[in-house]
Amino acid sequence: MQTNKILLTAAAAAACGCTGADKLPEKPNVIFLLFDDLGYGDLGCYGQQMIETPNIDALASHGILFTDMYSAAPLSAPSRCCLVTGQHMGHSQIRGNEEHFVPTDGRGWNTLFLDDTMEGQYPMLPGTPTIGSMMQAAGYKTAMVGKWGLGFPASDSTPNKMGFDYFYGFNCQALAHSYYPTHLWENDVKIATGNETVMQGEPLPEGLDPMDPASYDRYGGKFYSPDLMYEKLEKFICDNAGGPFFAMWTTTVPHSAVQAPVDEVMYYVDKLGDEEPRTNGGMYLPVRYPHASYAAMVTHIDTQVGKLVAKLKELGIWDNTVFIVSSDNGPAHNGNSPMEYFQSGGPFSCAAGWGKSSLHEGGIRMPFIVAWGDRLKARKSGHIAYFADLMPTLAELAGTEAPKNDGISFVPAICGKEQPEHEYLYWEFPGAKGWVAVRMGEWKGLLKKVRGGNNEMELYNIVNDPRETTDLSAGHPGIVEKMWEIVRENHTEPVLPVEQFRMDINYPN
Repeated sequence: MQTNKILLTAAAAAACGCTGADKLPEKPNVIFLLFDDLGYGDLGCYGQQMIETPNIDALASHGILFTDMYSAAPLSAPSRCCLVTGQHMGHSQIRGNEEHFVPTDGRGWNTLFLDDTMEGQYPMLPGTPTIGSMMQAAGYKTAMVGKWGLGFPASDSTPNKMGFDYFYGFNCQALAHSYYPTHLWENDVKIATGNETVMQGEPLPEGLDPMDPASYDRYGGKFYSPDLMYEKLEKFICDNAGGPFFAMWTTTVPHSAVQAPVDEVMYYVDKLGDEEPRTNGGMYLPVRYPHASYAAMVTHIDTQVGKLVAKLKELGIWDNTVFIVSSDNGPAHNGNSPMEYFQSGGPFSCAAGWGKSSLHEGGIRMPFIVAWGDRLKARKSGHIAYFADLMPTLAELAGTEAPKNDGISFVPAICGKEQPEHEYLYWEFPGAKGWVAVRMGEWKGLLKKVRGGNNEMELYNIVNDPRETTDLSAGHPGIVEKMWEIVRENHTEPVLPVEQFRMDINYPN
């Protein structure tokens, strides 16, 4: 669906709670904060009891808290591809996290840490229209600060070539597994951070006391990447305070490995109590206090949100800036990410197989907050939407036309107006044995093990059964048939020749 060019009207301004329609900017600044693997239940405003997020909670108390917002995919790169292109997973170019290289030394991720010339994921096609190029054409200065993951450095799919005037952060998702990297990228230039190489996936060496925090110092460094990136983000905003600007802040928090400044970790040790260390990092790093470190990471970014809001007010652009907070997919389930301890899925299961890399609610139902200075009437919205909707939404805010996309603008939901609704939302995911999902009102169709030929679609009433415990497909064959029609209409073969992106669906006769 393509959104037409629409400018906000005086009526919309009044609905937004603006003190005067003449004060509503035609082209508001936009900051989009995208967490990495943050669960629906990890923020205080969504019910979290142990992790402190007062600044993001304050944004929610001044804005709109969406209860039924979805990611486009349960994994990083495909989710981000949808965000920047507006194409759902049945149409998306990028449908998995695959790297463009093939490891040859048997060391997994450490291949990259030993030879970072191989970094980066599969690229989008040259000239792909993106949310960045759309905002550039509307007169915005654009930036991405954080993680990219949509094309290796030598490709035609780097942020600067895909609509972002400024980029600082990780090109490669795998190298982002360390919060103390040896380098980051500023535009197309590799910048050394001053940190030493830290190998991933190796257990705590024998002879070190696993209960001594000092035994884990070897996995840290001097320069914490979330701080390096925040400094660049704030500078971009200060340099472009005259506006309009669009900044995507794609933090790597709280993706494993879990690492945070020591004093902030110890704050949570005091709050939560002592805990068992994780001495085998799996594919990540050993950590002395996994729970406390995870919580400290989230609070660290929340503190930066508070600093950024203060800076926007100091610059006099707080009321002229739309601030959005969300996450790329649901919480991971590994020894470094204590999801069940924090109930990171909120009302949805986040046990193994139910969060990240699944199309269960825990894998794709996202926190999503929209604040706009003091202009909005604070409330919750039950509008059912997903990441494909961001492109037409920003197009409407910027007064421009969006490239062809699968979304519907949710500006009316923000402004308290009558909101057009999706007939359905569609997902597919070729990873984890293959998944397909459809949400249509209160119903959700779910197909698992697609790569194994399964075509038995499960059906859940997601309103009455948010944890997806009772399959109702046998009693509602008509709804299941409609779900299959939607799958047939939306699944396309990927345009990129990547075998891992393919998923042959076994349609019923």
